[in-house]
Amino acid sequence: MPPLPSRHAMLRAFLASDPTAEGRFFVGVKTTGIFCRPTCKARKPRPDNVTFFVDASAALQDGFRPCKRCRPMDANVPPPQLVLKLRAVVEQIPTGRIGDKELAALGIEPSTARRQFQRHYGMTFQAYARARRMGLALRDVQENGVTATQFAHGFESASGFRDAFVRIFGRPPRDAARGGVLFAERLPTPLGTLLGLASDEGLVVLDFVDRRGLERKLIALRHRLNCAVVPGAHPHLTAAGAQLTEYFAGTRSHFDLKLAPVGSAFEHTVWQRLRTIPPGTTLSYGNLATDVGRPGAARAAGRATGMNFITIVIPCHRVVGSNGALTGYGGGLGRKQWLLKHEERWA
Repeated sequence: MPPLPSRHAMLRAFLASDPTAEGRFFVGVKTTGIFCRPTCKARKPRPDNVTFFVDASAALQDGFRPCKRCRPMDANVPPPQLVLKLRAVVEQIPTGRIGDKELAALGIEPSTARRQFQRHYGMTFQAYARARRMGLALRDVQENGVTATQFAHGFESASGFRDAFVRIFGRPPRDAARGGVLFAERLPTPLGTLLGLASDEGLVVLDFVDRRGLERKLIALRHRLNCAVVPGAHPHLTAAGAQLTEYFAGTRSHFDLKLAPVGSAFEHTVWQRLRTIPPGTTLSYGNLATDVGRPGAARAAGRATGMNFITIVIPCHRVVGSNGALTGYGGGLGRKQWLLKHEERWA
């Protein structure tokens, strides 16, 4: 994934509607919660209200919805009517889950919906819906306040936005600072946006926003730790962001972060072993099981590896099949392959 141009260059191209900028970046407008192509003909916003994204998925994960005028998610081929209907469904109920049962109730055949959405956008319908839910719940709560965020996201009532927040984070925005909390920030990377959660004990979660199961993990953490998740800065998140930047730049091979993952005793044992796998090398699930005192329990070691929600820092991407095949990575096999290739420099 190529890096973004400088902010100055992107802003200049956007304000000029430069056609050569098409495909190089997308533009988010903070005041409306909409993201556009760089050539969008709508009225240009103030520069301080603009942010930039490497792809549409990153914009979705940050809480922005596609512009209806320039249609940034549509290629030269117009999307099928079914795809447009699916996107409309998400905007009608952006805070709820839309599974096969809900699609069938709307007269939409689930397998056809999945196939057409994947073919047109290169991402699954469920990944799109997850990105919208997570982005809406995280975006700008503390910076802009509840009311401003509500209207920027297009909710007609305060209850709509509050429901989005509470469903994932457990307490209304106005009450989120009361009681125990985990602080959350979005951390951009060349592979997509990471969601970082931290307490004073350390980094609790660091994973891709579009990872399947992340919402369930957040809900489980809320109940187990009896806390809310609050968008906001924390020193552990600041340190994680800085070290990740160095890692992706190729200047840092090891992380020095205080971690506080939540899991079983066996999972902690597996995660500790993962942290000792040198960058540039891999370990099979079978050997991992042997190393943690459970020879022959490759599946158990694999399940514990899959329960790791501190990606990259606890490098579960370095575990492979016995034949070297890339399997079992929550962030997707494409990202796993990229990370292993990136780390070859330290072999």
